[in-house]
Amino acid sequence: MCVEEPTMADDDYVYDEATGEWISAADATANSAATDTVEVRDSVGNLLADGDQVTLIKDLTVKGAGQTLKRGTLIKSIRLTGDAQEIDCKFDGIKGLVLRAEFVRKR
Repeated sequence: MCVEEPTMADDDYVYDEATGEWISAADATANSAATDTVEVRDSVGNLLADGDQVTLIKDLTVKGAGQTLKRGTLIKSIRLTGDAQEIDCKFDGIKGLVLRAEFVRKR
């Protein structure tokens, strides 16, 4: 037995909480796709994406780890968090490292 997902027709309307109006379903999907993308840029303006490699541009003291990451340290495989200024990454010995995009440069 195959169950089909219900789809929205062009004449369906949904309530947009941001504007307080009823808009067509096609417009709602277009608006949500446009607002979900966040551009994250490094210190020199390069656009960052998931999986990029970045280099630190200044020495950073990591709170709670008792460690300092030196300038020029390579961070591999970053992940975007949805915030325009924060990136999530892994580094040896530090779990849950979140860096500000203003302190890195794309490699």
